Amino acid sequence: MNKCASHVTAVILTKNEESNVTDCLKSVEWVSEIIVVDSESTDRTVELAQRLTSQVYVVPWRGFGPQKNFGIEHANGPWILIVDADERVTVGLRNEIQEMLQNGPASHVAGYRIARRNFFYGRWMQHGGMFPDRQLRFFRKDAGRYDDTLLHERLLLKGEVKNLQGFLDHHSVPTMAHHVRKMIHYTSLAAREKLKTLRRVTFTHLFGHHLWIIFKVFILRRGWKDGLHGLIAAMFSGFHTFVKYAKAYSILETSPSEGNGERVADRT
Repeated sequence: MNKCASHVTAVILTKNEESNVTDCLKSVEWVSEIIVVDSESTDRTVELAQRLTSQVYVVPWRGFGPQKNFGIEHANGPWILIVDADERVTVGLRNEIQEMLQNGPASHVAGYRIARRNFFYGRWMQHGGMFPDRQLRFFRKDAGRYDDTLLHERLLLKGEVKNLQGFLDHHSVPTMAHHVRKMIHYTSLAAREKLKTLRRVTFTHLFGHHLWIIFKVFILRRGWKDGLHGLIAAMFSGFHTFVKYAKAYSILETSPSEGNGERVADRT
């Protein structure tokens, strides 16, 4: 192990990730410790993870932010690397982190954003706003923690944030079936999060927002340059938005108190 790797703890969340967890953990074998926070998987995820690290914690799901904070609190190293189970740390990123730590990072830098290469059905999506898709994933343990937002949780850091040049490879949706299942799950979380500020679901939300997303992803962000993959990605992005608002509308209809304290769901 490179000496500078002793400063890094990788934190990985899992939930029924038996098809991903081994490759993910192998991509971070160079760090000093790997912490897996598993949300009560019912497949072989925990068994497979335990083959590569002794620090596997099985805890009830409390949200993305709280789960990550749990892993961070158990870390011994001063630097944290957050990796999703469907992501892989590339050799270039590994070398860059090791070299940076070897040379000594500036004391005023709290964290680093990492670009992701998102793969849809096995193809790297270079357009449509899906690249470089920078994520704040490498940071000092004592610089901050995640909030409890239901979806797209935020890492709140004190200090300067810079960019790394290496990549995380994100195998987000390997198949169409996986894409549909993922969308169903995430739109439920997104609808709940939206209702923290949304008081009504209108005709515009249901009809206009998803069309705008399709236009933005496919035309303005040049998703068309990824061919049919780009079209499919744009359509899924739009449908995600439609389903999110449709679920929010359904929640308002059945649980009026969740709409920021009042029930308003109309066509205005």
